[in-house]
Amino acid sequence: MKLRAVEARVLSVAPWLFGLSVLGHLFMVAFQTKMTMIDLLVYRNGSPHLFSGDLYEWRLDQYADVFPLPFTYPPFAAAIFTPMSWVPWEASRWIWQLICLGCLYFIVRTSLKLLKLQDPRRAMMWTALTLWIEPVRTTLNYGQINLVLVAILIGTLASARNWVGGAGVGFAAGIKLTPAISGLYFLIQRRWMAAVWSFVAFAAVYGIGWAISPSQSDKFWFQLLGDASRVGPVGSAINQSLRGALSRTVGHDVKTGAIYIAAVLVAAALTWFAVSKTKDVLALIVSVQMLGLLVSPISWSHHWVWMVPALLWLVYEGGHLLCKITAGLWVLLTGGYLISFLLLAQPNIWDFPRPWIFVLLGWGYPAAGMLTLVAIGLATRRQGNELLSGDEEAADGEPSRVAG
Repeated sequence: MKLRAVEARVLSVAPWLFGLSVLGHLFMVAFQTKMTMIDLLVYRNGSPHLFSGDLYEWRLDQYADVFPLPFTYPPFAAAIFTPMSWVPWEASRWIWQLICLGCLYFIVRTSLKLLKLQDPRRAMMWTALTLWIEPVRTTLNYGQINLVLVAILIGTLASARNWVGGAGVGFAAGIKLTPAISGLYFLIQRRWMAAVWSFVAFAAVYGIGWAISPSQSDKFWFQLLGDASRVGPVGSAINQSLRGALSRTVGHDVKTGAIYIAAVLVAAALTWFAVSKTKDVLALIVSVQMLGLLVSPISWSHHWVWMVPALLWLVYEGGHLLCKITAGLWVLLTGGYLISFLLLAQPNIWDFPRPWIFVLLGWGYPAAGMLTLVAIGLATRRQGNELLSGDEEAADGEPSRVAG
């Protein structure tokens, strides 16, 4: 009751909180030099090289003394980003930030809608708060695409129309491969036509990329795909996948060896535990995305913006004690900027050996992700048992009412 009372008071000032939070962020866009938006620079400056035939040889040297950044997305993504290069840089960065802010609000609002909590003040409150957690902040600071992709996916996956859901997944996977894991959501729900539509949409965007540049498409899909080291340092603390955490633990890149395969099987088992006893749409979406983040070779800390809908589910729908503990852990990890601290503490982005305390802390997001799957599984099972008990009580009570 105390937490509900606190929420009620915050909701009463939610529009003001939302306005101040957004204005604070826009102030930082205008004046904070650390908001380099370096990834946006990669998207903007690298994408025209698709048409000159050297997209995957190009590197961004600006702000990247240790690791000049390459363009790591499929050719279709470069085609999508190319119009951004026609706009002056200052205009590009403002446009992108406004788009990302809109996507964050959409993600929160859609998640709450799936939870049947449609008070607009609640969406304002959570947008204002989550705007300042680490995965969202780093996405905004780097000018990353994560919020846009999550908005596309959660908006289309929540649709009852198979072609909408499938097209959203296929389109997002054509921009960045990791959203392809979302197709598992359709298989779990046995929405076979949605899965077919996702394949059709992906094939279409793949074909567009191939038509624009056959040579660059061939290079990406048949030469570069699967080379995680090209994307960045696997063992750096910013990589919060299972492969990253395991590599830091053993002191070298585990690649796709036995230890990684074992971890993937554990993550898959936990995901099955989370999804096998529920039809809760948001729980299923969150579980599938947690699996994707865990098993991907590279899951930078800013990729974990999926913890926003996960947090909302844990707070409002998860009645199990472990849900509250997991929600608190996510707040501690992301509100405390753990990964930023670990990045400052490591000698450089390439060395794997770490003091044991940093190795342990480096499991933060993967551990919270796996705990989220366990919490969802336990909570949905308890909800199912409560519904079953209620049905049995109603059935048992019916004869006595008739007899009376």
